[in-house]
Amino acid sequence: MKEEQSKKELIRGLGVVAATMIVAGSMIGSGIYRKPATMAGQLLSPELLIGIWIIAGIITFIGALVNAEVACLFKSTGGQYIYFREMYGDFTAYLFGWSVLAVIQTGSQAAIAYVFAEYLGYFFKFPEAPDFLKQITIYMPFVGDIRPFAEFGTKLVAIACLLFLTGVNYIGVVFGGIVQTIVTFVKIGSILLLSFAILFFAEGSFSNVYTGFELAPELTDNFLPMIGLALAGAFWAYDGWNNVTYVAGEVKDAQRNVPRALLLGTLITMGVYILINLAYLYVLPINEMKDSPLVAASAANKIFGATGASIIAISVIISTFGALNGSILATARVQFAMARTNLFFESLGRIHPKFATPHISLLVQGIWSAVLVLSGSFDTISDYVIFAAWLFYMLGAYGVIILRKKMPDAPRRYKVWGYPYTPLIFVGFSFFFLLNSLISDFENAAMGLMLIAMGLPIYFYRKYKLKQVSND
Repeated sequence: MKEEQSKKELIRGLGVVAATMIVAGSMIGSGIYRKPATMAGQLLSPELLIGIWIIAGIITFIGALVNAEVACLFKSTGGQYIYFREMYGDFTAYLFGWSVLAVIQTGSQAAIAYVFAEYLGYFFKFPEAPDFLKQITIYMPFVGDIRPFAEFGTKLVAIACLLFLTGVNYIGVVFGGIVQTIVTFVKIGSILLLSFAILFFAEGSFSNVYTGFELAPELTDNFLPMIGLALAGAFWAYDGWNNVTYVAGEVKDAQRNVPRALLLGTLITMGVYILINLAYLYVLPINEMKDSPLVAASAANKIFGATGASIIAISVIISTFGALNGSILATARVQFAMARTNLFFESLGRIHPKFATPHISLLVQGIWSAVLVLSGSFDTISDYVIFAAWLFYMLGAYGVIILRKKMPDAPRRYKVWGYPYTPLIFVGFSFFFLLNSLISDFENAAMGLMLIAMGLPIYFYRKYKLKQVSND
């Protein structure tokens, strides 16, 4: 009986620890190793740098608080896709699910896998394609000319990593959850060890952290745009906090544990990010930090010398591996849920008869992410969809107010603190963030909307087919 049931349903095999590690592990990836130097160059102030990490963390935490209330209402796999369907109907839910599959998460997975391969290349020399293949150029709509065989060795390793982790999650969510938990503990531990090693053993000064809030002239002339850009960088590092909602159908006691995982995972990540940035600043004055693209390697070099780069390379490899696994595990459940609600191709809603996983959905996601790696355009595509991602974050927060009116008597194990002001603060912030994106980066915002619109023919086709079936 149990075996027959497993063929039709996903297994609830993830506990609160595994769910929390999906939240934290999905957020802590390559961003914390790359973004601080860029943000230092934009802000030119250590106080503002730490402040932006705190503000972005608080906003992310508010987003988690808001999502936690919705998460306790539903226990189905699919997360925000299911939420949007209840809040706004099929059309908005489909646009969200399509965006996740087409660009938002798969583009992120391609980028993370590429960073993994880059740092693995520090220890191993990858073979490259012949020169005549490197020069082959293909035109990609909305992106431009791409060279799929450029840096081919790095791309092959990135694809191999994607396919390996797709296979890990193909054979079982419990196994994937165990891998995620172990790797996340290791990478959080490595960041904490690096932070404490810098703070206790490196020759630095806390005067680098506090300079009396002196603002550089370059910043005062462009204060709001620079703050907006720095926030975007911090949000990239915090992104992925909502991944656990996608696997709610495989979390034990989901209506209790998913909200707990959202809150715990976000707080853990926020604490880790603030600590490591304080450690960076302790040994690297802001003007030195902005000129250190691999800021963690520069900081580690202060303690370990030349071996510092090797230590950081290993940390980034572990960090990106965990973030990629968390994203693959969670994201495939979105298109699975879409198929189960008849808004996407039926095959993506199938469950493996032996492993009880959404295997077709995982394979489609893995293959598309690999294509994005080959395109070499994943960073560009990710930039296009920042606007769209925050549009859906805003809609999700406002949806809490909608559900309070649509489902007033539904039992809520958790209610967002400070309602309705908390969700409205998040909605207001998201709106101004989107407005700033439209003004300062209109082309990428418009491109993001165009890429999302490419999924509309599938939506209307599925609706047409459903109407035909109902009329028969």
